Amino acid sequence: MKILKEYGYIQGENTHIYDTFPTGVIPARVVEIHRNLYKVVCEHGEVNASLKGAFVHEVKERSDFPAVGDFVLITYNDCGNSGIVKILPRKSKFSRTDFSGHAVGYVKTILEQVVAANFDYVYIMSSLNQDFNLNRIMRYLTQARQSGGKPVVILTKADLCDEEKIDLQAQVNAIKALADDIDVIPVSSYTKVGIDQLTQYLTPRKTIVFLGMSGVGKSSLLNALAKETVMTVKDIRADDARGRHTTTHRQLIMLPTGTMIIDTPGMRELGLWDAEEGIHMAFSEIEDLINMCRFSNCHHKTEPGCAVLSALASGDLSKSHWHDYLAQKRESTFVKQKVKPKKLSKKMRKRG
Repeated sequence: MKILKEYGYIQGENTHIYDTFPTGVIPARVVEIHRNLYKVVCEHGEVNASLKGAFVHEVKERSDFPAVGDFVLITYNDCGNSGIVKILPRKSKFSRTDFSGHAVGYVKTILEQVVAANFDYVYIMSSLNQDFNLNRIMRYLTQARQSGGKPVVILTKADLCDEEKIDLQAQVNAIKALADDIDVIPVSSYTKVGIDQLTQYLTPRKTIVFLGMSGVGKSSLLNALAKETVMTVKDIRADDARGRHTTTHRQLIMLPTGTMIIDTPGMRELGLWDAEEGIHMAFSEIEDLINMCRFSNCHHKTEPGCAVLSALASGDLSKSHWHDYLAQKRESTFVKQKVKPKKLSKKMRKRG
C-alpha cells in the first residue's frame, strides 16, 4: 500500500463508499491508457490491466470508463493482465465534449470525454508566440474551474519575447484583467526563467494535469521539471507556430519531487462540457451586472435600465469579454440540449 500512497491514494478519501473492500480486489491508480489496455500502479507495482466483462456490461456512458488518474479496484493477476472491476469516486475531473456520437438526422448525440481525473492543479499552457489566444485561454479556464482542480495559467517560451517583439507584461495583464484570482506564470524551459515559481505546486502526492494546444511546450516543461528527458520534443511549424503531437496518449508521470504530472495530447478544440458553474465563476462580474438590470427578462439590447449596456457604454465591461460570455453560454446550452442518455454501442464499449 506504501507505493499507492506515493501516488496520492488516501485510505478513506478515495474509498469512502466502502467500509471494507469486496473480497479479492485491491486499489490501484491508472497511469497510462493504450486503446483497451491500461497500466495501473498497485501494491504489487506497475501492472497491465484490462476491463472485466461485467464492468463493460454495466457501463452506461463513455465517462464511466477509466481515465488517467482514476483510482480503481482491480483483481490482481501475477501471470497476465489484472482486471479492472470498478472506478472509485473522483474528487476532480477535466472533461470536454466528444462529438463522436451517432448522428440522428442533423443532430448529433454529444458525449462526455474525461481527459484526466483526481488532480489538484490544472496547468493551462499557452505559448508566447503568434499562437497566443486569449479567448482559448478563457475557455480552458472555464472548464478548469468546473473540474474541481485549481487552475494556473502557464505562458511558455518566455525566452522568445524579445526576439519576436512580444510585450510579455501586456499578455499577463490581459489575462489578469479577466481572471485576477488566477496565477499567471511566464516560463522558459530553455532558460529556466519562471521554473522556480512552479515549485510551490511541486509537492509530494499532488497531481498536476497539463492542458494546451500542440506545440505549446508541455513536453519541454515536463522535462525541465523532471530535470531529465522523459518526453521527446518536436519542432513547431514555422507557418503557424503550432506543433506536431509529441504526446500521443495520456499518461501519469512521477517527478523526483513526488509530484505527479498527467500529460495529455494537444487539443485542437476544447468543447465545453457541463460548464455552467465554470461560466459562473469565470464571468461572475457579468452575471452580477445582469442581476442589476431593471427587468428580470432583460435581453441587454435596447431595454432601459440595462446594467450590461451601461457597463459596455462606460467601458467598465469590454465588448470582447461580453461576447465571450455569450458564446460560452450559447455553447453550454447547445451541449445540454444535445446530451441524451443512450445505450453505448458495442463499438463504443470496445473503445472505452
